[in-house]
Order: sequence, then C-alpha cells, then structure tokens
Amino acid sequence: MRETLTRLRYRYWPDHLLGEILSKRWTETAIPVILLLIVGFALSRSLEHFLSPASLADTARQAGEIGFIGLGMALVVIVGGIDLSVGSIFALTDFCALYLLDVLNWPVPAVVVVTMIVGGLLGAVNGVLIGYLRLRAFITTLITLIIYRSAYDLLIQRYSNAIASAFPDIPSWDFIGGGTVLGIPSVALVYIVIAIFGHVFLTRLRPGWHITAIGGSRRSAYNSGIPVRRTIALCYVASGVLTSIGALFFAARLGTVGGDIGVGLEVIVLTATVLGGITLGGGKGSVVKSMVGVLIVLLVTNGLTAMNARGGVNRMALASILLVAAMVDIRWQKNRTRIISKVYVAPTYHALPPPPPTEIGKGGPFEQNDRLREVSLIGLGRIEAPEDVILDRNDVLYAGSRHGDIIRFFPPDYERMEVFAHIGGQPLGMAFDKQDNLYVCIGGMGLYRIKPDGTVEKATDETNRSLYSVNDDSRLRLADDLDITDDGLIFFSEATVRYEMDEWPVDGLEARGNGRIICYDTKTGATHTALRGLKFPNGVAVASDGQSILFAETFGCSIKRYWFAGSKKGDVEIVMDNLPGYPDNINLASDGNYWLALVGMRSPSLDLAWKMPGFRRRMAKRVPVDEWLFPNINTGCVVKFNEQGKILESFWDLKGLNHPMITSMREHRGYLYLGGIANNRIGRFKLDNADPDFVQYDKRWGKSS
Repeated sequence: MRETLTRLRYRYWPDHLLGEILSKRWTETAIPVILLLIVGFALSRSLEHFLSPASLADTARQAGEIGFIGLGMALVVIVGGIDLSVGSIFALTDFCALYLLDVLNWPVPAVVVVTMIVGGLLGAVNGVLIGYLRLRAFITTLITLIIYRSAYDLLIQRYSNAIASAFPDIPSWDFIGGGTVLGIPSVALVYIVIAIFGHVFLTRLRPGWHITAIGGSRRSAYNSGIPVRRTIALCYVASGVLTSIGALFFAARLGTVGGDIGVGLEVIVLTATVLGGITLGGGKGSVVKSMVGVLIVLLVTNGLTAMNARGGVNRMALASILLVAAMVDIRWQKNRTRIISKVYVAPTYHALPPPPPTEIGKGGPFEQNDRLREVSLIGLGRIEAPEDVILDRNDVLYAGSRHGDIIRFFPPDYERMEVFAHIGGQPLGMAFDKQDNLYVCIGGMGLYRIKPDGTVEKATDETNRSLYSVNDDSRLRLADDLDITDDGLIFFSEATVRYEMDEWPVDGLEARGNGRIICYDTKTGATHTALRGLKFPNGVAVASDGQSILFAETFGCSIKRYWFAGSKKGDVEIVMDNLPGYPDNINLASDGNYWLALVGMRSPSLDLAWKMPGFRRRMAKRVPVDEWLFPNINTGCVVKFNEQGKILESFWDLKGLNHPMITSMREHRGYLYLGGIANNRIGRFKLDNADPDFVQYDKRWGKSS
C-alpha cells in the first residue's frame, strides 16, 4: 500500500514545476512586474493622469532615448564588460549636436552624422583601451567618465550662452524631437526598428554569436578563432554610437546643455540592464531583456517623480534596486548548481522488476561469454568518443569524435583516416539517406546533414513546444539517435528536455519521462514531436513493416514499438520490458533481426534507489554531485533480438579489455563494428554465418545509381 501511494504521489504531483519556475531568470516575471507597476501607479490618487495619452507619449520618448543607451550597455555587458562613461558620452554628444546646429548652423543631416561619429570615437577610446590594451573595463570607463565629464563642463562654460540664445525653427529637427507617426513618437519608432535589428543581430548573425561566445568564455572564443579584441572594441564603439543617437533625440526635444545632463545616467542604464536579466558575468542577454529593464526603471522613476518625490529619493530607489538586482544576479551565478540541485531536480517513483540473470552457469539468453575477446581495433588512440559508427556503400567507416568532428577511415585495413566534416558539437547517432547524405544527431545542437562533399547543413534544432510545459522545450537539447524511413521521414530521439548533454546523469537521478521521439520531414523541412514522456529514449530503428519504429528507453530498460502510420498509427507497445542493462543504439542485422547495445548493466543499489524518490531528493540536496548514485556504464554487451522481443544471441567482453562499454554497433559485410562514447577506439568483430554482402542501405533502398 505504501509503495502504491508513493508511486501515485511522484507520478502525478508536479514537483518539478517549482524548480522550473525558480530556475528561470527575473526576466520571465518582468512582464507581470511592469503590469503591476502600471496598475499601481494608475490607481494612485496622486497620479490621476499617469495613463493619459500625453503622459504615455512622454514616457515613450524617454524610453526611446534611454533605450538606445540601454542597447549599447547590453552589448557591452553581454561581451563581458561594463561602460560607466555612457552618461558623459551622452552629455558630450548632446553638446556636439546643439553646437553644430545652433552655433555653426550646420544642416540637420550633417549634425546627425557627425554626432554619431563623435559618439563612436568616444566609445572607440574605451574599446581600444579595454579590447586591445586589455585594461579593466570598470576602472577604464570610470576614468573616461571623469575625463569626458570634465571636457563637457569646460565646453558648456564657454558655449552654453550661445546655444541657449539660439532658437532654430527647423521642421526636420522639430520632428526628431517631438514628431509623431500615427500618434507614436518618432523616437519610439526608430528605437523599435533598431531594437528589431539588434535582436536579429544577436540571435541570427555570426557577429552576434561571437559577442555571446566571448562573454561566455574569452579563452574558448579565442581558441575557436573568434577575433576577441576587435569584437570587444567594436562593442564599445557601438555603445558610443547608440548613446549618441539617444542624445540626438534628447537634444532635439529639449535643446539644453545644462550642467546636470547625463549625471547619474550610467546608474539608470546599468540598473535597467541588470534588472532586465542581462547577467553581469557576460555571455547571456537579449534586446528584449534590455527593453523590459528600461521600462521598469522608467515606470519607477516617473511614478516617484509624479508623486513629488525628491531627486534624492529617486536616486536612492534606483541604487537600492541596482544593489538588490546585482546581488541576486551574482549570487545566482555563483550558487546556480546548488540551487538547481535543491529545487529543480525532482526525482519520481520508478520501479523495475528484478533483472534477468547474466552470470555464467545460470543460463538464459543474457548469459555472459567472452565472444568479443577477438575484437580487432581501429583507430586506437587516434579517435575519442566514437558514440556511433556507420559505413557507406563504399565500405568507408565513419565515426564521431568528442572534438566535434566526423572522422572517416578508409578500407580495406582502415588505417588511413581523415576529418570528413567539422560540426563543433558531440556527434551521436548517424544515418545515411537515399542520396548518401549523412544525417547526424549533435548533442546540444540538433539534427545536421552532411553532404557527400563534406558540406555541413543544419536540418533542425527545434520542434513544437508543448502547451503544458513551464520550461521552453522547443529547443533540442540532447538529440541522440535516428533512422530514416523510405519516405524521407527522420525519427530521432531526444533523451531529455530538461538537461543538457553533460547533465544526463541528473536525468537518470530523476527517472522521469523527460524524453521524446521527434519526426523531421526531409521533404517539407517540418519538425514535430511524435511521442512524449519517455525515460531517456535513445536507439531508434525503422521496423520491417516501414510503418513503425523500435526505440530504446535507456532508464526504462526496455524496447518499445511506435506506429507512425497504418491502422495502428499512434499506438505504442512493449517489445522487451526488463533488460539486465541500459539499452542504447538499435540497428538492423543481415537476417532481418536487430542488434542492440547495452551501454551498461543495472545495479541493485540504483534499482532500489529508483523506488525511493525521497532518498534521491535528499541525496541531490546534501551529497556532492560526484558522489551521487549514477547508472553504471562501465561494462556492456551486444545482443541480437527479433521483433517479438526474443533474445537470439549475446556478445560480451568479460574483462573489458577491448570495449568496456558499447553504445553502438553496425553490421557490414560480415563484420560487426562497435562504438563507445567513453572509448578511444572502434571495434571490428568477425561474425559467423553472417551475410558477407550485407550493406544496410543497399538492402533497404537498392544500389546507388
């Protein structure tokens, strides 16, 4: 009875939702915060006109002006720096615009261009000092803040009267400062356009990826060939240009060069940046987060101003918000792993029946033997982590490497090797299509296609998001094995939607149904989730009927069958439900049956712990990660089975000298080729009574033309 109640509690109680909510950054709750601020100020008796059109238009203009500076600050922070001089740059470029227009009587287009150039040059000073000379960003921009502010003070002492006495009546300048389009301020429209470009730049263009990569790890970015110093310098230049754009709109709106222009602006912008969720450590951030932070800060400051709060109160409020936001950000980054292990990891009840015997002398289909003792080795010490292996029609052997390469070995002796393609992520499952394109599941990246000439193309890295998921599960985190149907449908498994590739043991600790089967249509390019709620799905193989697939649930220690077409479409049935080890890749055998790799063997301690979710939860909270109970993947074997779930043969290496763990195998022309993600070699084993002419893709699709 107690076991039944435990099973029901951990199956249906969504403990992991709390962890998903707490593990999200502040930005995910920023929209409700904005709405609460608007409603709160709107309902205040002292702010009767807070939501009036005039007030909203004024807020939009301020948001646009400060938003430009916020975008520049976001770039600098994402790349791993900080810019405290934005307030002084804002003041200098405001002076520049008004001096050129009011004193020198320059045309408006020239004023705009030159002011932006001046802003870029001021930012370039920071860029050269920080990017190329590698000075500390904080102290460098603090010094330039003082220098630029001193220069501004000297300039306004001499020219402020000349600027103040000029009142140019220029329609284009007036439109910049106070014009509207369909009731929307011009500054807001320009800001939206630049923000959209900034979003595309950061998320879709290579230079934007470089900025994020540098902020994440400068050393790794440098080793990857990214021009780190130049990119950092250009980010400060861009910050200066964006600040000057904000100053142009400010100058056109107010036309003043007072002594307090830009004072404290760096605090406002930095508060907006951190409050929006852009981490001070660099490497994470977005345009949307910058926009949200600016809106929150403006709502707070404008609300306090409308309530007749003194300037000191405003500054104190901003400083307090910045302090709290920075503290949360820094503490989160420092203790992220510990926090996640306490609130995000949510073990559930998972009971497995006693495993079938494997010991010598006890009989049974899994009885240990030493049949893999004579395995010959390919690429010993020259390849690392060949999780999957595959051969083409010309007997060339392909395997992935942990360095992000696809390596190929040439027959007949497979001594000569070369890098066929470089992808960058860990290659896992592989399969050829009818046109000899090699499709590869890349951990953390998705599904990729490599053409026969070595050209790498992304097939898909996302699927449809589930409606009931708190966490965004549209991105592919751990695509790991695949197979292709005659009609060009690619079914591949994604082991977990909650954890990254290097965190796979944590998914084993949870033992939840975090995995899924995904279908990619090579004809239309569409991707959809075919099956959810699987316990670390791994191997995938198209069944003989062409209407179903066989797939492995690693932590379920089972093989299942899913019909994607025909009269049973959508049905799932169990083929084998109590394996003695953890199933991995599945591939076709020459006699019409299937090969299966058991990556490791079950242990009584973990089987027992899987029935005790409370114990595993306490272990996650109190015990270091390297001392958790993990699935054993040190010793495995290869078995042959049929579609009825009957084990026909098993192959073991008792001493583990050649292949201590096996993640994949391929039969090709009478040999079985073995791969292992923890190995530094590929195994080649001569099969007895196997078809010496068997080539998997020739059998399925015929000879290549």
